[in-house]
Amino acid sequence: MITVLFFAKLSEQLGVRSLQVEWRQAQDTDQLFQYLTEYKAEWAVTLTSQPCLKAVNQAMVNNNIALKEGDEVAFFPPVTGG
Repeated sequence: MITVLFFAKLSEQLGVRSLQVEWRQAQDTDQLFQYLTEYKAEWAVTLTSQPCLKAVNQAMVNNNIALKEGDEVAFFPPVTGG
């Protein structure tokens, strides 16, 4: 299993903070994102209509990377401050 976490506004919009996904359904971060957009119809709009950052095992990633059993993937909107 892969643990998927959603933070901030993204969590509020999706109505969930975490989700478990079978590794066979998402063997890399691109497959995971695709799986999530198909998980619930309304998720596709939320996930694709705004910038979304991701971290794997608490390390930021920009490109597609392979996932392994037990990984944790977090999705969150960009944070601004000032």
